[in-house]
Amino acid sequence: MGGVAPDAAPDAALDAAAGTSPAPETRRVGRLTVLAGPTAVGKGTIAAYVRTYFPGVWFSVSMTTRKPRPGEVDGVHYHFVDDTEFDRLVEAGQFLEHAVVHGVAKYGTPRGPVERAIREGRDALLEIDLQGARQVRETWPDALFVFLAPPSWDELVRRLVGRGTEDEAERERRLTTARAELAAQSEFDEVIVNDDVRRASEELVSLMRSGPAER
Repeated sequence: MGGVAPDAAPDAALDAAAGTSPAPETRRVGRLTVLAGPTAVGKGTIAAYVRTYFPGVWFSVSMTTRKPRPGEVDGVHYHFVDDTEFDRLVEAGQFLEHAVVHGVAKYGTPRGPVERAIREGRDALLEIDLQGARQVRETWPDALFVFLAPPSWDELVRRLVGRGTEDEAERERRLTTARAELAAQSEFDEVIVNDDVRRASEELVSLMRSGPAER
């Protein structure tokens, strides 16, 4: 008796009968999200929460020439390098973005790991400063740009002073930068107010997953 063998897959049998080939499987591609905001707004705290409770999110590890803060681990929080190595990588085109922040330290996002993560279908998060976010928009306009804002200016000042990692001159320098950064909210696709770490983190992940993920 003719017909399709009993163990043939049903969909394959229908395709064979119709004389068509199975439709190609859709491949999920990753999405790049850029998180930026003023100094002391809590970008690192939000990133740490997402890293802990949403392990599916891939994190880019930035490179910097500043000295590690207490508790920071090389290769986990940042890649710490000297100015000579940083400048060599700039010349080689190895950064997705790079900038001098607060007029003192250099920061940059290594390009290769980000591109690889997106190709592998992973949702990637960049936690960077405003200058870096602007550069990424030029090179990766399809990314989602999210601005993390403080509940108020007074709360931002309180957080910076309470952090206790900067001297008075450094605090004033960072607050001057923060005023300019807060004025740039309109450049971003979304704004999240960091009034509660859990709520803000969950809102960020929800936004990351809301975009088109199929090609």
